[in-house]
Amino acid sequence: QVQLVESGGGLVQAGGSLRLSCAASGMVFSLNTMGWYRQAPGRQRELVATITGGGMTTYADSVKGRFTISRDNAKNTVYLQMNSLKPEDTAVYYCNAALLGLTRWGQGTQVTVSS
Repeated sequence: QVQLVESGGGLVQAGGSLRLSCAASGMVFSLNTMGWYRQAPGRQRELVATITGGGMTTYADSVKGRFTISRDNAKNTVYLQMNSLKPEDTAVYYCNAALLGLTRWGQGTQVTVSS
């Protein structure tokens, strides 16, 4: 059974940093494209960043230069380093695993940025 477990969320002041982690199990981690998405209250879930098994990355324009996605295939874990956080980054952040059209989601972790 596939499981994605996020951690690292919390409350931080604007300008601060957080590092999210997502530990995966029950799948061949290195073959999956891993991603972070977020959903703010009243808004649709949106892509934040993705990273392929080979390490190629994509970012939403709103987080470029501030957020960094990375992965450790030996630890079956994907990370999201978030710097220079803004109040508009406040959302529930979800980990996603995608392979051959099949996607799986974690339960989400809350990130709140105070002004």
